[in-house]
Amino acid sequence: MKQIGFIGVGIMGKSMVRNLMKAGYELHIYARTKSKVDDVISEGAFFHESIGECVKGRDAVITIVGFPRDVEEVYFDEGNIMDSADEGTYLIDMTTTSPQIAEKLYEEGMKRGFHVLDAPVTGGDAGAREGTLSILVGGDREDYEACQELFEAMGTNINYEGKSGCGQHCKLANQIMIAGTLSGVCEALTYVKEKGLDPETFIRSVASGAAGSRQFDTFAPKIVAGDYAPGFFMKHFIKDMKLALIEANRSGLDLGVLSQVLANYEELEAEGLGDLGTQALMKFYDEDHRYSGEEE
Repeated sequence: MKQIGFIGVGIMGKSMVRNLMKAGYELHIYARTKSKVDDVISEGAFFHESIGECVKGRDAVITIVGFPRDVEEVYFDEGNIMDSADEGTYLIDMTTTSPQIAEKLYEEGMKRGFHVLDAPVTGGDAGAREGTLSILVGGDREDYEACQELFEAMGTNINYEGKSGCGQHCKLANQIMIAGTLSGVCEALTYVKEKGLDPETFIRSVASGAAGSRQFDTFAPKIVAGDYAPGFFMKHFIKDMKLALIEANRSGLDLGVLSQVLANYEELEAEGLGDLGTQALMKFYDEDHRYSGEEE
């Protein structure tokens, strides 16, 4: 496996492309706006003007795009991946999307002679840069094993989750945990501020205790510094939480914390903050949303 087509060269995708090139793969990329990927082109990636050109003749095609509708577009629209990739190509969708879409890709891909895996990732922009992503793979085990070296170029915690769609289910469970944890971080920092504690001392004091977490380590310092730049867009996290809530409802589960955190984020998105990072949830508590203490 040598030639890789890659679609979705964004915040995370760009770093993944670089790590694949460092591992010796030949990268063929497509982006709607060429100027946004000039840097990786200058580093050796081959740019194509269409998805069809990008994927034809490749050993594997990787996609990591924004929303479920984007996944369906790049795979199913006329002239795109399903129409253009060679029979036998490994099609690996690393977008966080609906498990039903993952199953649809698998079923249609199998009919056309492709090997199809859903392999969403977690670890954020830092994990993508450092090549330490967790990769959650669903599909046929033999296809997972065939792509092991490819995954190892992008991540360090690579696991087979089960049949098609199971990678997506694992990622949605991950996002459910993040929703509750990050909400807790924001509420704790709100309390710290209200009680007059020094936030940096607070962070040092509790980071290695029972309340410590990756979300706390990553985002508490950014929140204290007022840094809301996206490593992962709020709007994409909202998409993930909605997908998780849909799947929970399909199984008759009542996930109250997830529902509340999603509602908080949606309020911020309605205020035009969807392009900020997930840590901007703090704005829900910092600004005019906080309970004033006055009786209704």
